[in-house]
Amino acid sequence: MCMNTKRKPYPSDVSDDEWGFVLPYLTLMRLDAPQRDHDLRAVFNALRWIVRAGAEWRMLPHDFPPWEAVFQQSQRWLKSGAFTAIVHDLRILLRLAAGHTAEPTATILDSRTLQSSAESGARAGYDGAKRKRGSKVHLAVDTLGHLLALHVTPANAQDRAQVATLAAAVQAETGEHVTLAYVDQGYTGDQPIADAEAHGIALEVVKLPDAKHGFVLLPRRWVVERSFAWMSRFRRLVRDYERLPETLVGLPLVAVTSLMLQQAFPPTDSS
Repeated sequence: MCMNTKRKPYPSDVSDDEWGFVLPYLTLMRLDAPQRDHDLRAVFNALRWIVRAGAEWRMLPHDFPPWEAVFQQSQRWLKSGAFTAIVHDLRILLRLAAGHTAEPTATILDSRTLQSSAESGARAGYDGAKRKRGSKVHLAVDTLGHLLALHVTPANAQDRAQVATLAAAVQAETGEHVTLAYVDQGYTGDQPIADAEAHGIALEVVKLPDAKHGFVLLPRRWVVERSFAWMSRFRRLVRDYERLPETLVGLPLVAVTSLMLQQAFPPTDSS
């Protein structure tokens, strides 16, 4: 029996337009399959609530499907690549709507370190620069801030050592269209340049001005910082709370999906 979804909506709930877009990607079996016990939209809303609120799975409100069902279905979606496909197609739609080409020719690379928790401690590393033990999320975005690639390592991994992995992922995602990557001074050295060039990408290091006073907005580099800021609104992403590494990689895709859906289908005054 499907769950009754007539309840007061949460701010994280998907709109009708958003649900109409993502439904084909999330339907891994027929909606009327006999083994389906819970409404698929309710499960998706529950997953969005978990990522936005930052709560434990077992703290899921009772007007959602049971947390076990939500967790299991979420793992199926992550393993199927459903959110990767949604992000890819939404990025193309948003770029075209903004008057850009479907695929970018430039990317921006950066990373941030997430503090570890009791669940994630076994895989954590120590980031000496940030004085923090945890995991490091490496991000590649286009010049509009839309996600191209995401890679997670222990926090002690050097940014420059991830260039080859990110460059390969970016080119696979864009069909070898990217020719330039903007990076900060953490990516300097001959090896990162060679790793990027092996995938047809030139690295351009955006440096701080020699004389600076207070906050300085760096050309191009601010875009990826804004993307990290957008993602930090989802409280599940502000620390490494995940026991499974694949969940740590997958939940940011859920957050990015939510952000891009909001851009593609902005709420109307009547909604």
